[in-house]
Amino acid sequence: MYNLSAAGSAANTGSGNRVFRYEVVGLRQSGETDQRGYAIRQSGSTFITVPYNRMNEVMQQITRMGGKIVSIQPIDGNVPLEQTSSSATPDTNQSKGTQQAQESKPMTQAKAELDIPVNIYRPNNPFIGRCISNESLIGEGGIGICQHVKFDLSGSDLRYLEGQSIGIIPPGVDKNGKPEKLRLYSIASTRHGDDMNDKTVSLCVRQLEYKHPETGETVYGVCSTHICNMKPGDEVKITGPTGKEMLLPSDPEATVIMMATGTGIAPFRAFLWRMFKDNERKANPDYQFKGFAWLIFGITTSANILYKEELEELQREYSDHFRITYAISREQKNSEGGRMYIQHRVAEHAEELWSRMQYSGTHTYICGLKGMEDGIDAALGGEASKHGVEWKDYQRQMKKAGRWHVETY
Repeated sequence: MYNLSAAGSAANTGSGNRVFRYEVVGLRQSGETDQRGYAIRQSGSTFITVPYNRMNEVMQQITRMGGKIVSIQPIDGNVPLEQTSSSATPDTNQSKGTQQAQESKPMTQAKAELDIPVNIYRPNNPFIGRCISNESLIGEGGIGICQHVKFDLSGSDLRYLEGQSIGIIPPGVDKNGKPEKLRLYSIASTRHGDDMNDKTVSLCVRQLEYKHPETGETVYGVCSTHICNMKPGDEVKITGPTGKEMLLPSDPEATVIMMATGTGIAPFRAFLWRMFKDNERKANPDYQFKGFAWLIFGITTSANILYKEELEELQREYSDHFRITYAISREQKNSEGGRMYIQHRVAEHAEELWSRMQYSGTHTYICGLKGMEDGIDAALGGEASKHGVEWKDYQRQMKKAGRWHVETY
């Protein structure tokens, strides 16, 4: 899988000298393709060699000629632009790749074929689990309370997939005297659980805290406080799982772009653990991630970077396949001198993000505060307009293809 430079100035570095091979299907036979010497192969695929600094330009040309990029692979050496195989018949490996591309199915169709567990336990009959552990995720000097809480599922039928959520029903009654309603939380563990025994589920929960608009009194969230204060052995009412929107693609060659604020990191922790953790790779021989994952993470301070040590260890170990970009609002400045938020990072990397999104194997996920969506849309919309594309239309196309996933609150 390809991996572009980590910096916006990559075209002036060694990465800028890299060359990539596009496999394209659907190019129209026309005067323009004839002039460019593209070989319209019997397999239906065209193979185009492109230097890094011309990727966007060539992508636009392909789009104008009705083509669709099905794969992008890095290659070594200085190969002339637009050189293709001289043979009109693809070799065995190319034929195999083309066949797989033609037989691949949209994510939305693939979802229907998966065994996706939903609502195994409902609010009127929740599973009674127990807290196994409750650990702080906030470093010294950090803001607020945020916990990684692990629950025992032994004796239940509950199973789940990465990207799903479970419901927690807090004890007691609400202000109207009725039993408290469930709150949904994104699952932060893989389907095997943190202990790799298929008997646990973990959450990343921040205690909700705010000032009452009329009294000025500090108010704490009912369910988040209940979870954050749990001790090992405490009982917990669990429902679910729910959700099909945020599922991780099964393609191990996929590009996975993740944008998170705060506890929106939860599903992406599950994704990354499944992709890269040694025990997970051993447990999942049919899923060995070879693609590229990019996490753009917005937090308030360095001490509030959730799962910091583990994330950065994965980045060091799998630097060719995983990148982290932080937006630390109270410590970093944006280009205008204001606080650095996730939308500013997206704007900084908009050109590369846009390029990656042209690849049909790229999935983009957004999880966290709803307020970040407009800024992200504005940043990507500005880049799309440079290529003569209306961002909202392109976003709808990705959504329809099952490549755009959003879960915000």
